[in-house]
Amino acid sequence: MILPELSHNERLLLSMIRKEPLPRMALARLMGLSAQALTNISRRLIDLGLLTEGEAVRGKVGQPRTPLAPAPDGALFLGLKLGRRLMELALIDFAGRIRVHRQEVQPHPEPDRIIAFARHGFESITAGLPDGLRDRIAGLGIAAPFRLWDWGREFAGWRDRDICAELAAELPFPVLLENDASSACAGELVFGRSDLPADFLYLYVAHYAGGGLVLDDRLRLGPKRNAGAAGSMPLPGGGQLLDVASVDTLESTLGRALPPDDSGWDVPSTLLDAWISDAGKALAFAGFAATTICDLDAVVIDGAVPTAIRSRIVAATQNAMADLPQAGVDPPAIVEGSLGRSARILGAAALPLAQGFLPEG
Repeated sequence: MILPELSHNERLLLSMIRKEPLPRMALARLMGLSAQALTNISRRLIDLGLLTEGEAVRGKVGQPRTPLAPAPDGALFLGLKLGRRLMELALIDFAGRIRVHRQEVQPHPEPDRIIAFARHGFESITAGLPDGLRDRIAGLGIAAPFRLWDWGREFAGWRDRDICAELAAELPFPVLLENDASSACAGELVFGRSDLPADFLYLYVAHYAGGGLVLDDRLRLGPKRNAGAAGSMPLPGGGQLLDVASVDTLESTLGRALPPDDSGWDVPSTLLDAWISDAGKALAFAGFAATTICDLDAVVIDGAVPTAIRSRIVAATQNAMADLPQAGVDPPAIVEGSLGRSARILGAAALPLAQGFLPEG
């Protein structure tokens, strides 16, 4: 897809309706624009196929209000996620719905295998699309852990490979790569809850724990892309957050691997209770420590775990946060994320979406 040149106000409008359709009058007020200016902007976005009008809502007073929302077929995005045992490829539409999903279990992420998986997936996905939609693929985002070679000798092959550059050389649209936890944060920011504050720390409990940082409604990566890398945060008593609030830690105690979906999570209650308690304490420390630096409103917790377990981790974090000494600092709210296992693949697709269609910041 040849991306249209969008103005700041056009990008801003598209961002404001991403999670909730809004009528023109409300958008004009929120954006500080005249009704005519908003009408001109929305008309161009409709002509570009990026915006759609919903059914008019009639109130007791005044003209019917017609909500505007992203047009699902306006642009399509590919997301590629590299996990410890699972690689995924998905086609996401402009409204954030997963149109196609492919996945493959692997002993560990191996570059050549992932490149082959991606190539085959691209071919099969694009072959199944009508010509008009095929031309609307606007980019590929890759969510992958950074410094994979630090995970062990079997990952040494990653040190000299750049799969982003390799795939970009073959594809006719932008290819972007970001840390998997930061990508999950981007997924929540772009496709997740509509009631998030402007400043929050995002913590993602997966095989290893990680995180992301949002300030002023923007994902912040830092000059060395370490912002929000909470998995590496040292904890009192030794170790890092990823040594405690990670599925790998639970598996080590359990003595076996857990499946990459919600089935088979038949963990003995004593082991699960202890892991959730320890994870909650570690997450609370990380969230409060970040708040003392960045003055955050919330800590959002999500993860590649069953929803019921995620809720228990959030509750344990809330309890642990209440037990921390808080003199001089307003503690952040502890909020449950909304995307679960889909966060990283949606976040991967959100990378080209944000680059091409949302406000720069």
